[in-house]
Amino acid sequence: MRAAMLLLLPLALVPGAALAQDHQHGSHPAQGTDGAVQVPTSKEPSAENGATDHSQMDHGSMGHPQMDHSGMDHGTMDHGAMDQGAMGPSGMDHPAIPNDAPIPQAPPPPEAFEGPAFAADAFVGAEKMAASRASVVREVSGMPVFWFQADRAEYRARSGKDGYLWDVQGYYGGDLDKFWFKSEGEGSFGEKPEAAEVQGLWSHAIGPWWDLQAGIRQDLTGPNRTHAVVGVQGLAPYLFEVDAAAFLSTKGDLTARIEAELDQRITQRLILQPRVELNLSAQNVPELGIGAGLDRVEAGLRLRYEFAREFAPYVGIEHEWKLGQSADYARIAGDDPSVTNFVVGVRFWF
Repeated sequence: MRAAMLLLLPLALVPGAALAQDHQHGSHPAQGTDGAVQVPTSKEPSAENGATDHSQMDHGSMGHPQMDHSGMDHGTMDHGAMDQGAMGPSGMDHPAIPNDAPIPQAPPPPEAFEGPAFAADAFVGAEKMAASRASVVREVSGMPVFWFQADRAEYRARSGKDGYLWDVQGYYGGDLDKFWFKSEGEGSFGEKPEAAEVQGLWSHAIGPWWDLQAGIRQDLTGPNRTHAVVGVQGLAPYLFEVDAAAFLSTKGDLTARIEAELDQRITQRLILQPRVELNLSAQNVPELGIGAGLDRVEAGLRLRYEFAREFAPYVGIEHEWKLGQSADYARIAGDDPSVTNFVVGVRFWF
C-alpha cells in the first residue's frame, strides 16, 4: 500500500508544477465562454492563440545558454590581443600617437632665454655665485699634478760604433699652468755624448689641445750655449702629437725644431708609431756643425707592446739625414751625413 502511494505522489505533483511554470511566464490558460479554464492536452501550440506550453520546454536551451565555465582553460586566453589602444583602462577612448611623428625643428621660443644664465643666481645672487664659480676654477686648475715620461730610451745599432739616445719630459702643475722640463741627448758608447740639453719651461693652456710654452734651454755639450725658448705643444688634428719650438741663443743664433708622432693601434696593446723630426736654422753655425735652412731630418718607425699602459718595450728603425751645409760640415769632421739606426728601447711613464 505504501509503495503504491509513493508511485502516485509524483503524478499528483506534475500538473501543479506545470501550472505554476505556465503562470510564471505569463501564459495564462485559455478560458471558454462559460469562464471555465481550458487546459490544453497536446504538446503542440494552441491553434486559437498560438500559446506555447512552457511546461514542456527546456529552458536551458533558450536565449541564454548555461555555459560550463569550469571546463574553460583561462591560461590560454590571449589577453594581449585585446585592443587597448582605443580603450584605455578607464574606459575612455584615447587617440593613438604615431611612433614616426617628426621631431620639431623650430628653434626654442624666445621666452626660453628670458631667465638667468645660471639658475642659482636667482636665489643666491649673481655676484656671490660668480665669486664661487671663480674659486672652484682656481681650485681645480691649481691642483698640482706630477707626471714624468721617458718617450724614448733606446739602444742604437748602426755601422761603426753603436750608440744610445734618451728623450724624457714631464711637468708639475694644474690644468692651466704647469712647469715643464725636458731633456734629450745621444752619443756613441765609449765616447762623450754628441749632443745633450735640458729645458725648463712655463706652460699655459691656450685651448683644449694646445699649450704655449716659454723658458730656457741649456746645452750640456760642445760650445756653451743658453737659449731662450718659445713654442707650442699639443695634439693636432688626426691625433698627431706635435712639439714645435724656436730657440734664440746667447750668441744670437736662431734655430727651430719640429717633432711629430702618431700612435696607430694594431691591437689594444700593440702600437705602431711613425715619428719625424725637422731641425732648421736661420744661419750657419760652423762651431756646432749646423748649416742654414733645413739642417737635419730624422724619420723613424717604432713598434711597441704595452705590457701595461705605463710600460712598453719597442723595436724600430730610424734614419737620419744631414742636408746642405750641415752635410758638408759632417764630411769635414769625418762623419757620415746619412745614418741608419736599428733601435731597441722602452717607453714608460708615471
